[in-house]
Formats: sequence, C-alpha cells, structure tokens
Amino acid sequence: MKIFLKSFFASLLALACFTGLALAALLLLAASMGSQKPVVPDKAVLILDLSAPIPDGPRESDPSDAFRQALTGKESESLPLRTLILTLDRAAKDARISGLYITGNLFPAGYASGPAALKELREALQRFRKESGKPVVAYNQGWSKKEYYLCAGLGNLVVNPFGGVEVTGISSEPMFFGEAFKKYGVEVQVTRVGKYKSAVEPFITDRMSEASREQSQKLLDDLWAEWKGTVAADRKLKPEELQRIADERAILLSEEAKASGLVDRIAAHDEVLNDLKKMAGKTEKDREFPQIDIATYAQIPGDAVKGKNRVTVVYAEGDIVDGEGGPGLIGGDKLARELRKLRLDKNVKAVVLRVNSPGGSAAASELIQRETVLMKKEKPLVVSMGTVAASGGYWISAFADRIFAEPNTLTGSIGVFGMLPNVKKLANDHGITFDQVQTARLGNVTSMARPKTEAELARIQATVDFVYEQFLAKVAEGRKLKKDGVHEIAQGRVWSGQEALKLGLVDEFGGLEAAIRHAARAAKIENDYRVDPIGAPKKPIEKLLEALGGGKHRYADARGPWHQLQAGLERQFAVLRSLNDPLGVYARLPLEFELR
Repeated sequence: MKIFLKSFFASLLALACFTGLALAALLLLAASMGSQKPVVPDKAVLILDLSAPIPDGPRESDPSDAFRQALTGKESESLPLRTLILTLDRAAKDARISGLYITGNLFPAGYASGPAALKELREALQRFRKESGKPVVAYNQGWSKKEYYLCAGLGNLVVNPFGGVEVTGISSEPMFFGEAFKKYGVEVQVTRVGKYKSAVEPFITDRMSEASREQSQKLLDDLWAEWKGTVAADRKLKPEELQRIADERAILLSEEAKASGLVDRIAAHDEVLNDLKKMAGKTEKDREFPQIDIATYAQIPGDAVKGKNRVTVVYAEGDIVDGEGGPGLIGGDKLARELRKLRLDKNVKAVVLRVNSPGGSAAASELIQRETVLMKKEKPLVVSMGTVAASGGYWISAFADRIFAEPNTLTGSIGVFGMLPNVKKLANDHGITFDQVQTARLGNVTSMARPKTEAELARIQATVDFVYEQFLAKVAEGRKLKKDGVHEIAQGRVWSGQEALKLGLVDEFGGLEAAIRHAARAAKIENDYRVDPIGAPKKPIEKLLEALGGGKHRYADARGPWHQLQAGLERQFAVLRSLNDPLGVYARLPLEFELR
C-alpha cells in the first residue's frame, strides 16, 4: 500500500508539472504571437461584416474567443459601437484605405445592435462616404430591415439575383407562459403599480392586456415611422410607398427591389468581388486584392490623444441586478463603485453614463442613482441613452445634468412590480408536501411552498407602492417636473425617444459623441480633453487565463424558426434569473420587446 501511494503521488506530481509546463509554453506562445501588429496594405478595401453584434461597450468573450485571440493576437470581431464609429472616421482620412465594403446580416445579441445604435452607426457610414469621397459597396444575398436601414443611403446598394429586400414593417411577438404554468401547477401572484407595467403578464396570462397592446402599438408605430422616413429620404421615395410595399408584398425579390428603387444593382458575388478588385487597383484576372477587416484595422494605433483633461465614459449595458453582476448584467455594487472612484478622481473632469438597459432590481438601481446624485455635485454628469434606457435604466439616468437619446430609443417605463411564484400544486401532484413552524404571522413571507396570504400580499404591495412613490419623487426632482405630472406619464408606460423629448424625460436628440461634447463644454474643457472608456477590453492573455476556469456557452444565432423559439425561451428565463432584488421589487421594462 505504501508503494502504491508513493507511486500515485509521484504520478500526480508529474502530471501537475507537465500541466504547468504546457500552460507556461502556451502562454509564452500566445504572448509572442499576440505581440504582432497588423499592417494596412496600400489601397486596401476596408471590410465591415455586420454579422457580429454591435454592443455599446466592451463585451466579455467566451472561452473559444479567448483562446483564438490569445493565439492569434486578433481582437473579437464584435466591436463596441464607439470603437466602430471612431474607426470608420479614421479610415475616411487614411490614404491607404481605398474604399469600404459592407456585407453580412445583423443578428442582435442581448441589447446589442438595437435601433438607436444603428442610427449612430448609420450616421458614421454616411460621414465616411461624404467626407472621404471613397467608394462604398454594400452587398448581401438578402437585406433585412436592420442592415438595409444602415446602408440605404450609401449609393451602391447591391443584391444577389436570388436575394431580396425585407420591408415587413416592425412587429413584436412576446411569449406567454401563463397557461403552461397553470398546467404544471406553478402559480404566480403579482404586485405592481402602473397601468402599463405589464412585465408580469407573460407569467400569469396568455395574451397582452389592452393597456400593454396600446403602448406596444404606439411604440412600434413611432419606430416604424422613423425607419420609413429615413429610408424614404435615402432612396428618394415617399414613406407611403414603403408602407404600401410592407402591406402588400413584405419581401421584394431582387428584380422587384430594383424596379421599386430599393437597390441600385443586381449582381452575383463574383461580380462584386471584381468591383472590389478595381477599387483596390487590381484587375479581374488577379486572384486577390489588398483588404483589411475593420476589427483588425481598429487595433492599429491612430494619432495619440493629446488632451490633458479627462472625460470618462461608463457603460451600463444589460439587466440591473443586485450585487456584482456578470456578463450581460449591470451589478449595482460594481457600477456604484466605479462611479464612486470617478467622483473622487480629481483628474476626471466630467463623466458620461451610457445606458442601454431595461432596468431590473429597484434596490440596485437606487444604489447606482445615489452615486449619480453625488457625482453631479462634484462634476458634470451626462447620460447618453442607447437602444433602451427604461424603468431601472431610467431610474439611474434621471439626475443627470443632461440626457441625450435617439428618436428610436425606448425609455420611460416609470413603474414597479413584484412577482411571487409558488409550486404548491406542482409539488403536491408529485407527492411532495410542505409543513412549517414560525414565530411570527409574516415569518415565512418568502415561501414558495404556498400562495401568499392576504396579509402577506398587502405588506408586499405596500413595499411596491413605496418604491413607486420614491421613483416618481426622484424623477420629479431630477427632471425638475411636478410629481403629479410625472405620475401622468409614468404608470409603467414605455415611450419612444421622440415622445420622451416632448414629455421632458430627455433633453436632446444625439448619440454618444454628442453627449461627450456636451460634457466637455459643461466642464469648460472643450478645447483640451481626451475620452477615457472605463471597463476597456482585457488583453487576449488575460481572457485566456479566465477561459481556463470555464465560461459561458455561445448562443445559437436566431436564424430559423426553431432557433427563434429557443431564443425566446432563453430570453424569458434569463429575465427570471436576473430577478434578485432583496425586496423582490423591480423597476424593469414591461415587456421583452424583440423587434422584428
């Protein structure tokens, strides 16, 4: 036995040494390969592939991304919105870049690639074309509404002969689990304030309430009007013509799209490649042409930023949760701590909070908002709203010196709710029962083993009412509005940025760059500043080390109907997982808006 143990531990030690040496070799290889800097070839075509999500801020990579990046030195193809925009602006002035090629279909992930983000990117693409004078080619087998909105005004829009253009209008199709819960014995009791606070509906019923349908229809109408107006101006059409296409044909085949003026040209992929060769100074007989993808180009250092004063951008992207958060989540403790550090940093002269969040935990939202109130006393604080800044996302925005949004931003939703599930019937149907002993009448108020009593529900509703009153008061104070007036436009209702501007919930239309410029002016440093992002992407080697400890799985692209069903289920259960408020009270977007 002694010999066996000696042999066993010797083998274990050898295995540990081998693993350590292999890891060290891998790290050295990654470090050496990752140090290679990309080079821009002369007359290179810049390639923008829209297939990768476009988040507001830096996104965390999964393990496969980390290994690839560490070994190749290449960053993820998914670039943050501001990085993408600044890279396009830099490429417009770069004599080595001969033109721009855009392809790929957008498949949003989480809160990335939403309507407001696409509006900012669209403006950057328009700037590239007008200011550089360089040719732009935009080609796809099939154009969905999202990437068509980006490229409609670029002047060289190409579709494959067997492709088409989607003009289907905008729809939202929420999924409801109420009947399924009843079937399997799960009961959900709710407490809420606000006529339009319908976030609980998918778990208690089988269809939209009339109030929910009303706000959804108004919101979609606003977003659709913005899409039609923008595209119609780009293509020199009338919005009524686009509406007629949406009502009668929805998807136009290539010849129909050309005849309707929606595309400039019909061409096969090889014909487009020949165009790109000419753009790069090559001939059709050449097998290759100089090119560089935008993710690689973004790694090439530009001109050094010389500003002395600092404006810092903080990203709040995802559901707001109690604690530290994680990928796709805004941890109340973590974000509050980041804001506190910036408030105490005398070198930071102004802060821009970029919000792209449907809200979540009311307690975490209040923790963050408290830091924004203190920040505002020390230095300018400007909020830039992305695709969605609603409910808790609005809570953390309300005290900013100025709020910027896009006309197609989703905002408002000033209301709160609580959800109280129990599995008594499900458990009893399978022979599982519960019993209890307690020292107070409300001593087991959090139990999932039974429905809540009237006294328990009354107490929970009182908590929800209190949080709602606090929400109203804080919005009224932060926005300098009357509390009664806020109540009229609150009720949990979601507004488009276009309506929010009229209601006084936002101050000005504009993207992140407009918010940054205003913050610099407010701090009186507009002639001498630089922008520091917080939470910058980690180096490939750091991501590799994290990946060795495990990571999240990649979600499948929602391309086909079964993938869409799977994605819908995942979204709803992701919402349930994010509900961790200590009081069980949430300031969250009333519906999971998946715009199609």
